[in-house]
Amino acid sequence: MKTLIKNGWLLTLDSNFTVYEKGYVLITDDRIAEVGQDEARLAELEKQVDEIIDASGKIVLPGLVNSHTHLFQTFTRGLADDKPLLDWLREEIWPFSLQMREEDFYLAALIGCVENLKTGATAVVDQHYIHTTRGTSDNVFKAMQKSGIRGSLCRCFADIEYHPDLREDGKVVLEELDRLYHEWHGAEEGRLTLSVGPLNPWGCSPELFIESASFAQKHGLKFQVHTAETQTVVERTVTKYGKRNVEFFAELGILGENTQLAHAVWLDDKEIELVKKAGSTVVHCPVANMYLASGVAPVPKFLNNGIPVALATDGPGSNNSQDMMSVLKFTACLQKVSTLDSTVLYPEDVLRMAVLNGAHVLGRNDLGQLASGMKADIILVDWKKPHIAPVHKPASALVYNANGNDVDTVLVDGKVVVKNKRAVFVDEEALIEECQSRIKAIRKALGRN
Repeated sequence: MKTLIKNGWLLTLDSNFTVYEKGYVLITDDRIAEVGQDEARLAELEKQVDEIIDASGKIVLPGLVNSHTHLFQTFTRGLADDKPLLDWLREEIWPFSLQMREEDFYLAALIGCVENLKTGATAVVDQHYIHTTRGTSDNVFKAMQKSGIRGSLCRCFADIEYHPDLREDGKVVLEELDRLYHEWHGAEEGRLTLSVGPLNPWGCSPELFIESASFAQKHGLKFQVHTAETQTVVERTVTKYGKRNVEFFAELGILGENTQLAHAVWLDDKEIELVKKAGSTVVHCPVANMYLASGVAPVPKFLNNGIPVALATDGPGSNNSQDMMSVLKFTACLQKVSTLDSTVLYPEDVLRMAVLNGAHVLGRNDLGQLASGMKADIILVDWKKPHIAPVHKPASALVYNANGNDVDTVLVDGKVVVKNKRAVFVDEEALIEECQSRIKAIRKALGRN
């Protein structure tokens, strides 16, 4: 199958950040075969392909990567505004999630995958930590499979100091990791993967941290953990272990190139140096950090130390959307106002974080650029709108003007999964109605109007 995207304003995100004002992308099966803007060559290619996508009036770029979310929380968006993190969990998220049926996790994940795709994220990392039944993880994978998204289920867990109904025995966790690895990792020709996710420094025992990290290392899986999201989280770890979050991880020997630190808001200089030496990655969630008043992650310090920083929405319970296009603007503006430096991040920096560093989170060196040999995970963003046009620089337009509603077409593995702003493989209206019906039933079970 050969597909040609033509007449687009191409942001290649290659090492030179090459831009073609009227370029084309040739796709053969699941990979990009050619990128350019030569008119004569384009005329030749038009005669050779099976499908042509006219990208006139569109900015074409590699898909964004939502590097940390919780898809089940689509059922809780707007449920618990205006609460700090631990109160938000105790009073709202835990009670609601415990009332969800096994099939609810499929519906919640499916609407979340559709949302991610329609707002520009071709890939998502779902740190899934609600395991009231064994099948909840499988249902998340099934939703990813159905939607067409590139997905990594980060199988999350806690065995101490967490809600009693959400704790798991370490043996069960390791057995489930092994089962999911053999049943799902690499499914859909590599589109679906498994990663490992101890929930946080205070909810997992040192033994389970070490054993799960060993499992991840043995199987070549990524290892993602909530880290220093709030000052309270840091204080809790200091009280329990006498060490700050990253110091604790370093002592356990679980910091490494496959380790990803979600949030990392409250790291001191010593911890930043430890992250740098280990080659670990930070996943920055600016909207959730503002929403929960958690603080501002020191992104410039991370970048200046050569630490890769990827971007994410976090769960819809603390965002409340999963609009990765909107995260771009929040990322830039939050750092500018917190440092009082208008030059601290440029649009190109933010796009690299959302795309190339997101590919790094997935462990892929064949994603994140419009270049020959790369996977064809591509989005087309409509810029011919009053809130975007006229455009001087497409990178600026994407970061500061566009939002998820401007995404027109999305391809994953060379297949169109969103066309004319509509999901291709999912009946959106029917899904929304079913999800709305289920949250009403859950609220009723909780005795809420």
